Amino acid sequence: MKSDGSSSSIRIIGLGNELRGDDAIGLLAARRLRQAVGNRAEVIEAEMAGVDLMELMKGARVTILIDAARSGQAPGTVHRLDASAGPITGQIFPRSSHAIGTVDAIELARVMGVLPATVIVYGVEADNTEAGQKLSPPVAKALDQVVEQIVHEYEGRHA
Repeated sequence: MKSDGSSSSIRIIGLGNELRGDDAIGLLAARRLRQAVGNRAEVIEAEMAGVDLMELMKGARVTILIDAARSGQAPGTVHRLDASAGPITGQIFPRSSHAIGTVDAIELARVMGVLPATVIVYGVEADNTEAGQKLSPPVAKALDQVVEQIVHEYEGRHA
């Protein structure tokens, strides 16, 4: 887990496994976002989040999560879900390589009363998550899109 150590109340958390193809999308987005927002937001790369995701979100006013998704839509499709408005569907993140899935960790945090006031989840439809693979072309293209969307959203919230 890599963090920039910032004390910002906006926390960006990229989830995934760098060695599993498109599952690395969250980590790669976090790296680009760290460059884009500098120390104005805390940016975390989390390879094995699971229950630890609740700890990573704790204390933030706004949390933006990025993870690979599998809903059956075209690879590279970018989903934006507002988890602070209510439960998000398990149809976007039905299975995870993490100990517990992103949706499970968010809902557990909600039940325990530790969910940040605003939680935005970006899911990028994965194609190939086999070990040793690089990002597939549609997910590599979506990386640029999701980073741009999050920078725009960050700037809107930070203004």
